[in-house]
Amino acid sequence: MKKILFLVITAGLLLTGCGLHKKYEPTVTPPANSFGIIDDSQATQGGNSLAQLSWREFFTDPLLQQLIEQVLANNTDLNSARITVEKSEAALSAAKKAFLPSVYFSPSGSLSSFDFGPLSKTYNLPLQINMDFDVFGSISNKKRAANAVLLQAQMAEDATRANLISVVAQQYFMLQLLDRQLDILTATDSLWNASLETEKILWENGKVYSTAVNQMESSYLNVKTQIVDARRNIRSVENAICSLLADTPHHIERTYWGSSALPEHPDSTTGQRMFDTKYLQVGVPATMLELRPDIRLANFAMEEAFYNTQDARSAFYPNLSLQGIIGWTNSAGSVVVNPGKILLNAMASLTQPIFARGKLKANLKIAQLTEEDLQRKYVQTVIDAGNQVNEALADCQAAREKYGYYHRQIEVLRQAYTGTHELMDNGKSSYLEVLTAQETLLNAQLNEAINMYNGAQAVIALYIALGGGTK
Repeated sequence: MKKILFLVITAGLLLTGCGLHKKYEPTVTPPANSFGIIDDSQATQGGNSLAQLSWREFFTDPLLQQLIEQVLANNTDLNSARITVEKSEAALSAAKKAFLPSVYFSPSGSLSSFDFGPLSKTYNLPLQINMDFDVFGSISNKKRAANAVLLQAQMAEDATRANLISVVAQQYFMLQLLDRQLDILTATDSLWNASLETEKILWENGKVYSTAVNQMESSYLNVKTQIVDARRNIRSVENAICSLLADTPHHIERTYWGSSALPEHPDSTTGQRMFDTKYLQVGVPATMLELRPDIRLANFAMEEAFYNTQDARSAFYPNLSLQGIIGWTNSAGSVVVNPGKILLNAMASLTQPIFARGKLKANLKIAQLTEEDLQRKYVQTVIDAGNQVNEALADCQAAREKYGYYHRQIEVLRQAYTGTHELMDNGKSSYLEVLTAQETLLNAQLNEAINMYNGAQAVIALYIALGGGTK
């Protein structure tokens, strides 16, 4: 047995160079220029990235911070991801201990009688010890694969956390947008009601036809329906946030739009971070690769596949195990004695696969194909990440460009509405012109609010796309 053990260990050391104990090293090169073509004004001159801010630094609204903390503490999906991490930690702990011997205590006893003679009592009190030797790297590869699974679970938890932060922030800003739209509609309701009353007076004095009053009242009632829709949408968004909180529906506290939506850049001149190109720092592609959970998860998936392939290769080599028994028995030999005597037993076994009905080759082929598939998916993940960054930057730029146009449009339309209304009061303008001015101004105000929300949403998307929200 000693000779066999010596030969097996020697063969294992000689075969170590075959790569069965080799550690994983990334071999897939990410695509160059992952961000694609972006506006030079939005590119970062240094290596700093927007994503390096913690979410508490990125979102400075105290009520939003409190809401995010509650969601991160109570959300079902995030807690499920945390439990998955703990399961992976337990699996890794077991894989690390596979190098240690297993010890079992298996006492047994029996009663026997021959031809109704006196009972013979026997017992065994053995400790059984089993130990596998990692000669060809099977145990090491399983342990490293388990570690890669744990890292994937941690990255999945980070990705879930970042996604939750993004969704909560977007829903919170949607509530602020709906509050803003409701304020616009409520103010418009008062103005249009005054216009309707004026139109009724003109009709009673015979200065306008009843059709003018009807048209004005129709537009006024349309504003009323939009107010109802805005309130209903507010309730819907609040319910969606409560679902993220794993709580029953209730009112969500929030600040007024623009009070502290996003923190300012020190050199900001616009007053809105979403339109400040000096703040939208992208950083270098390598930073994104280090921070984005999905990219890191894809890399750890390749690592797991690598070790699974190594384990599939090691299955072609012998498996060496050592078994031993130590204990007491009163049934040793031909004479039954009591108390028992010490029992010692040791055995080494060597198992070399010869024919396994093609299972070993199939397992190796499957592992190799899985590794190739994950390598391709890793490259695609990097490409998709770069595309998300590019799209978010384009959305930021579009919202910034439209911001000035909407602002000026509202100023012009407000002047046009005031002037047209005065002309109608003096009988120099028709109700259609006033009606058109009213509706155009309302639409411009609502569109400006939507554009502000789209800008905030684009900045949040950029923050997450660069790997933010994980700390």
